[in-house]
Amino acid sequence: MQVLPVVASRRRSLLALTALLGAPALAQVRIDIAGVGGSRIPVAIVDFRDDARSAQPVAAIIRADLERSGLFRSVDAPAGLHENSVPVWADWRARQADALAAGSVTRLADGRLDIRFKLWDVVKGTELVGQAQAVHPDDARLAAHRIADAIYEKLTGEKGVFATRMAYVTKAGPRYSLVVADADGEGAKVALASPEPIISPAWSPNGRELAYVSFESRKATVRIQDIQTGQRRVLADFKGTNSAPAWSPDGQQLALSLSRDGGTQLFLINRDGSGLRRLTQSSAIDTEACFAPDGSKIYFVSDRGGGPQVYRMPAAGGAAERVTFNGSYNISPAISPDGRTMAYVTRVNGAFRLCVMDLATGQSQQISDANDDESPAFAPNGKLIVYASRAGGKEVLMTTTLDGKIKTPLLVTLAEVREPTWGPFTRP
Repeated sequence: MQVLPVVASRRRSLLALTALLGAPALAQVRIDIAGVGGSRIPVAIVDFRDDARSAQPVAAIIRADLERSGLFRSVDAPAGLHENSVPVWADWRARQADALAAGSVTRLADGRLDIRFKLWDVVKGTELVGQAQAVHPDDARLAAHRIADAIYEKLTGEKGVFATRMAYVTKAGPRYSLVVADADGEGAKVALASPEPIISPAWSPNGRELAYVSFESRKATVRIQDIQTGQRRVLADFKGTNSAPAWSPDGQQLALSLSRDGGTQLFLINRDGSGLRRLTQSSAIDTEACFAPDGSKIYFVSDRGGGPQVYRMPAAGGAAERVTFNGSYNISPAISPDGRTMAYVTRVNGAFRLCVMDLATGQSQQISDANDDESPAFAPNGKLIVYASRAGGKEVLMTTTLDGKIKTPLLVTLAEVREPTWGPFTRP
């Protein structure tokens, strides 16, 4: 069957592979936590002194970041404290805060902002960490995300992902856009606009490039774009359809779905376009590849058993084994950075819902009760998943904890949003 460039229905089918996106206007994200997580750390983030100097609500951004992670609960914090203050521990213990952060914003003579903060352990009455950043005013939001990352790492022992980026595709009328935004959905910038569809964006491991499928030459071709310079190059423009790029963990190769030989099969290609090699030899449609974090295996979707299911095989090629068995329709695999969990989308009574699987045991859990989930991608620390869905009659990006208990819509007004992909820790 042919891989079609456009589908009439909202749901991207396995055979179409073309969830198309849209957004007439991007709106400010509003955090809306749904569900109750387990034990969350109570943390007080005091409004930063002279916060208005930054034109960004630094403390509010930090609070929202921490809450969205599902690991923290905000404690009301009256203003008046800053990084050089001496907290009255009894007062903050009475507020039942385990941790406390405060800071300040100062405009320097050269126009930059000096943003400082300090984090304290309220229980022990000790300082945990303090930092200062001198940033351009346009980078105040990024500075707030970095502070949230520092707090997250100090209190959990794991790296935060608030200063990372996401990419996704939108559509406004006949106009398609490849968008890069902060991990909270804010700070969106258009990396590419086109009157033809753009689909399947994928971050390079170094965070500098995005691979994607473009139809600007009136057929599906895979291109790579440098996000900083905007420079683009064609990676795959073979006979037939070129689709579904996925980077190897070392960034030296990409897996592709090509129909150059008739059916849609998986191929490997070097990042410079050389060394094309076919991986699968089936009569089925094999697509939606993704690498295991250690690069040893490739997970992919195939209808070789009659309906779309997730399979895996050695990255060098070889025999494939089936991974999903529950249900007749399972697509869009994504593997967690530690290689232990797979997120995917299953069809249940006509509804498409997000699931996670423990790869060691094969046990699956449905973590969404929506009807139109698609395109899951893990945060680089493996603690959150971003995916596309519908909420309140609008198409949105959603983040969720792996247990599904803390969900946060990243709202886009009057928009369709599709195929989110979460960038790596590296942010050039």
